[in-house]
Amino acid sequence: MSVEELDILIVGAGLSGIGAACHLRRECPDKRVAILEGRAAMGGTWDLFRYPGIRSDSDMYTLGYSFRPWTDPQTIADGPSIRRYIEDTAREHDVDSLIRYQHRVQRAQWDSEQALWTLDVQRGDAAEPLQLRCRMLVLCTGYYRYEAGYTPDFPGRERFAGSFIHPQLWPQDFDPSGKRILVIGSGATAVTLVPALAEQAASVTMLQRSPSYVINLPQHDRLLAALRRWLPATWVYRLGRTRNVAFQMLFYRLAKSCPGLIRRLLLGLARRQLGEGYDMRHFSPRYNPWDQRVCAVPDGDLFAALRQGRAEVVTDEIETFTESGVKLRSGRELPADAIVSATGLELQLFGGMQLLVDGRPFVASESMGYRGLMLRDLPNAAVILGYTNASWTLKADLSSQYLCRLIQHMDALGMRQVTPRQHGEIGKEPFLDLQSGYIDRAAHLLPSQGDRMPWKLYQNYLLDLALLRHGRLDDGCLEFSSPQPEARDELALTD
Repeated sequence: MSVEELDILIVGAGLSGIGAACHLRRECPDKRVAILEGRAAMGGTWDLFRYPGIRSDSDMYTLGYSFRPWTDPQTIADGPSIRRYIEDTAREHDVDSLIRYQHRVQRAQWDSEQALWTLDVQRGDAAEPLQLRCRMLVLCTGYYRYEAGYTPDFPGRERFAGSFIHPQLWPQDFDPSGKRILVIGSGATAVTLVPALAEQAASVTMLQRSPSYVINLPQHDRLLAALRRWLPATWVYRLGRTRNVAFQMLFYRLAKSCPGLIRRLLLGLARRQLGEGYDMRHFSPRYNPWDQRVCAVPDGDLFAALRQGRAEVVTDEIETFTESGVKLRSGRELPADAIVSATGLELQLFGGMQLLVDGRPFVASESMGYRGLMLRDLPNAAVILGYTNASWTLKADLSSQYLCRLIQHMDALGMRQVTPRQHGEIGKEPFLDLQSGYIDRAAHLLPSQGDRMPWKLYQNYLLDLALLRHGRLDDGCLEFSSPQPEARDELALTD
């Protein structure tokens, strides 16, 4: 049986995968490209997550693609709007036709003699996996497991008689009306859920073991809305994008260099929203700003729910679940008809697929990131990820543009294989500089980063803009090669 061979296979039809396909359509139009999506719809995170209030925690002027303006009035957008934006982008750039749904990659094997990847793909309910081959593998699978989120081993959980829900698998038939709802967690998901559920529930309590930093951001940008009356949409988008990128970078740098100042600023803003009598211990983390991500709440909806008494925050630890709720270590009992475990993600690399290089398993934790999008000793593969300190798509866009440049460069050289190689000793650092629980739990799975270019992740958009869009490709760390002619080809030539 013949095996279909393509130039580029993109794994994942979410925000990153659709963006990468659009860049390839524009910059490498002669390449045969397909997108493999394990689920039945595009959108990735923005199609999977359907919990109440689902929204971005980044502004859409920077979360949107560089090549397609965000024109919706919302600055902090809801999940359905983002999903439509991805779908519209795919349709406008004719990449929706490239998607092969319910194609889940189980294994990818690199063969240096052929300079090809061979993928074993589970197609729907088919009994046998399908095989596909490609020259370049682009992994846009994100970094968490889609099948389930992370749920701690809560003592006595089996005793609870009500509904127990993880936001990643939100039941669409769940009606919060009149229910007492307990949301466990303090991150972006929890602060999104609480005000949304409080609109219908009898009561909503956010139970947190430790607080997070929370900042109020405007849902709509009045300045840019006014400029749209006079300027083309692309100009307004560029202005908003440039301004917001600059603000994100400045805020992050100040948080790292002057953590005390930024802490006072964030707590002061929260106090102003909550009122002078509020117990600020619930919004005073033990860590410095940007040791974990800062949670954004559009138009202060969480603060409003707390001020109006529609929601409550409790800072304590769970001793045990009971039949009717949870008992805390302080002795207090929180009654609940439904408990939502907004306790985070379960990290997973490469969408769970197995990678092999010339018959040997590729172990990511033994590798090192190259420019934040390739891995040492992994040929012809890119891993498209976003920033942790800014909008995801800023880095994903730059990575896709770099990949297009790299493919064009290989064609100009007449080479079919490119592999990042390390020469000399390089200091190792953690791949992700965050103290979030999901990262700590999966630290043993992650590659490292180096202590210098091009192995170091600087989390700096302007620096990456210069290096990925305009920097040298022949930097001494990329090894370009082509397979030796097969014996039968050599014989054919001599004949």
